[in-house]
Amino acid sequence: MFLQMVEVESYTPLNDRAATRWENREVESWPGFVRGDRGYRRIVVALFAAGFATFAQIFGAQAVLPVVRDDLGAPASTAALLVSVTTVGLAVSVLPWSWVADRLGRVRAMKVSLVAATVLSLLAPLAPGFGGVLTVRGLVGLALGAVPAVAVAYLAEELHVDWVGVAAGTYVAGNTLGGIVGRVTAGPMAELAGWREGMLVVAALSALSAAVFLLVVPRSRGFGARVGGDGVGAPTFAVRVWSNLRDPSMVSLYVVGFLVMGSFGAVYNYLGFHVTEPPFGVPETLVSLLFVSYLAGTVASRGSGALTRRFGVVPVMLAGLAIMVLGLGLLAVDQLAVAVVGLVVFTVGCFTAHPVASGLSGRWARVGRAQSTALYQLAWLGGTAFFGWVIGVVYDHAGWWWVLGAIGGMCAVAALVVVTGLRGRAASE
Repeated sequence: MFLQMVEVESYTPLNDRAATRWENREVESWPGFVRGDRGYRRIVVALFAAGFATFAQIFGAQAVLPVVRDDLGAPASTAALLVSVTTVGLAVSVLPWSWVADRLGRVRAMKVSLVAATVLSLLAPLAPGFGGVLTVRGLVGLALGAVPAVAVAYLAEELHVDWVGVAAGTYVAGNTLGGIVGRVTAGPMAELAGWREGMLVVAALSALSAAVFLLVVPRSRGFGARVGGDGVGAPTFAVRVWSNLRDPSMVSLYVVGFLVMGSFGAVYNYLGFHVTEPPFGVPETLVSLLFVSYLAGTVASRGSGALTRRFGVVPVMLAGLAIMVLGLGLLAVDQLAVAVVGLVVFTVGCFTAHPVASGLSGRWARVGRAQSTALYQLAWLGGTAFFGWVIGVVYDHAGWWWVLGAIGGMCAVAALVVVTGLRGRAASE
């Protein structure tokens, strides 16, 4: 998911040269660890563990949603708030965490983030009432923001440039595996013992992964924390953020991420409800196995970069959106095997378009690459949270067909934004 964010492109617009020169200067003459170094191995293991812990805590709750609905007698959209409040918290926190990491350092920020989030995740299932659980889950999201905000920047600073992409791929694998294991573990446990117990088991697994990160992550050598300010000649944090928000091509990227990942989150939230009902009748203990389809996204994200280099940004993103729509068509068929294929196809399409937009959020940023990638994280997480709830209202009141129609409309809007907002910038690169 974040692999393409490590690609750095030298682009210096006339009105931002001074700021860009400041951002590209080297803090130290640190060449970076290379593959085979002990430091390299420690960083790769640590970031894999951090990614696992982060995404298990965010999306493990997705698998318990049908059990929550049955237990509380609540609408599907209410149950889905268990995921949405955490992603909202994460979306809100990524920019502040990027600011904190500039001052405390990448490693210290990630340590504080993971420890706080893990403690809160262990407490969440013990909170009184559904409202109490939602409150603590929101705090978990706020605490988790450091890892997605700065992990790739940390890799770029600590590793030799030739090995950053390889290590980032391992970090992405940790993200994916954490999301899958969290879902696959929580679902059966929730059915057997209860949804709180399912969440608690995921929190315990995340705590183990966080402990691995704390034990093996080495200190930063390629970064010097900027305490008390951004340094002489540095653009302020607000300038770095505003520079991206006033750039139409960057805003278009953020909108695409908002819609594409909003679609993805909605499908994965509500397909579990759909297949437990007639004509499918899938037992809730088996619903979590659907999330193994997420592995298709890992494969697609690794291939999207090569496709972009060959065919260009706009064609690949439009192809990804078209594949998503094809997957939605298959998800409309009332046969389980076809629906599973549709979920895989939809996932491939999503992770063909999304990694391209994610990578461009860093490559195309004229000032504030770290802030631009954080803004993209905010956009896609916000989309996951917003549509993860709103599409549930559609599901509760109109049914699955209207859900698919709404998501198809989101894909169409995303395609329009790609054509109108990105084509000109892509042609000039």
